[in-house]
Amino acid sequence: MKMTFRWYGEGRDSISLKQIRQIPGMSGLMGVLDEKAAGEIWTYEECKAYVDHVHAAGLECEVIESVNVHEDIKMGLPTRDLYIANYCETVRNLAKVGVKVIIYNFMPILDWLRTDLAREIPEDGSNSLYYDEADMANLSPMDIVRNTANQCNGFSLPGWEPKRLAELEKTLEIYKSIDVPKLLENYKYFLEGIIPTCEECGVVMACHPDDPAWPIFGLPRLAHDQEGYDKIVKLVDSPSNTICLCTGSLGSNPDNDIPAIIRHFGQMGRIGAMHVRNVKYLGYRKFREASHLSSDGDLDMYAIMKAIYETCPNTYIRPDHGRMIWDEVGRPGYGLYDRALGVTYLNGLWEAIDKEAKTKE
Repeated sequence: MKMTFRWYGEGRDSISLKQIRQIPGMSGLMGVLDEKAAGEIWTYEECKAYVDHVHAAGLECEVIESVNVHEDIKMGLPTRDLYIANYCETVRNLAKVGVKVIIYNFMPILDWLRTDLAREIPEDGSNSLYYDEADMANLSPMDIVRNTANQCNGFSLPGWEPKRLAELEKTLEIYKSIDVPKLLENYKYFLEGIIPTCEECGVVMACHPDDPAWPIFGLPRLAHDQEGYDKIVKLVDSPSNTICLCTGSLGSNPDNDIPAIIRHFGQMGRIGAMHVRNVKYLGYRKFREASHLSSDGDLDMYAIMKAIYETCPNTYIRPDHGRMIWDEVGRPGYGLYDRALGVTYLNGLWEAIDKEAKTKE
């Protein structure tokens, strides 16, 4: 297991590489070049500059997140071949600088959705990301976009880039003619276009789940339960076609048994990376992000880490969305302090599980 941290780049993150390096047990980053629009090529020079900068801080950079899939690919438009070719070129350039895993998603338009980015937690006065389906009844997609932009503390948010959302209403109209089978067909076309390049370069693609784990605004969604992921990994049978199992995204639906899903795909060798976090259920399709401590939420983090240890122990892990604590102000969900506490907690669980396993040998 390699413990990593998400970092958005110099000048685009409130957290420094020096601070990340000081977190105990930290091996490297799940990096981001979020200034690149979906469909653009990440040049070799850009990739090398980013990775060299990370290496100079004493950290690895073997995982990259948010090489976004252009919407034309998801919608199956004629322009998709150009964007697939660009994606392949980005894969090659990232592979040249030592990247081994690329995390992406195939969610139509909205990569993730919350109805409040800073909901106060009454018990301790901290705040965290929050979702309530009931709040969605009176909100249009554009209302959500405006609310999200107003709550982001001046930072860009993954999946909410202004260029992608400028034509939101037009894109939503196109999606009215795309159902789940058609989206799955478009997904297969995309994977068939990039997986040979990934195999050639030794890169693993890891698909992030829908967040939250159910359909939004009537849009088709594919990756929110074990059944959906089973279909995805069968689209192209390759070790390069894997999943990024995010415990919080899948765990937003209490019907998903997260340790069981980890074991299912871990035993198949189809987990390319993990995002590990906790959620607190507050009602039907209503939840908030919690600290990583099991008792603070509704996910069993010990069972989750044990499933990883026993079925995919060599995967990359990062703590996911944390609360804002100790008066920190930063990108919602991506502050330093609570995620650093999460790393320490997860590493403690891992050490205990490892020692227990070795005493039984």
